[in-house]
Amino acid sequence: MNFKFLYKIFPHEICYAHCDVPCGIYDPKPAQIAAATVLKMVQKIKELPTENPSVNDRNSFVRMVLTKDVHAQKCKEELLILWTDYFKPEHLGRAPDMHERFWNAAKLCSKNKQTVDEISAQELIRAVDEIANIFSASKI
Repeated sequence: MNFKFLYKIFPHEICYAHCDVPCGIYDPKPAQIAAATVLKMVQKIKELPTENPSVNDRNSFVRMVLTKDVHAQKCKEELLILWTDYFKPEHLGRAPDMHERFWNAAKLCSKNKQTVDEISAQELIRAVDEIANIFSASKI
């Protein structure tokens, strides 16, 4: 049976999301990898020649900025999954500043999309690592 006519009648969009089923499969590692990628891209961007860049240099610049931005967004998404789906009110007893930590880390993700700043990228790594430590402690 051909369903192409149904797609025309009922248009669809592809959606991506964490499953929202309490599967218990949560891990800060994807956020940590994404934050590390942001830092690496900032460092590589800073290594590019600024005087008379070649076409390949300009291409590399664009690709590195895109990669930095995509990974900063991925970091934010992974953090938000942990914040909204994994952590519960009972976790606040061990980390009463959890909401502020997540909020600040999410803001750092945005800042790293807006800038090419090694200090901001390092701050993002530290913020994500602190959240990973809170996550690890919550498993005990």
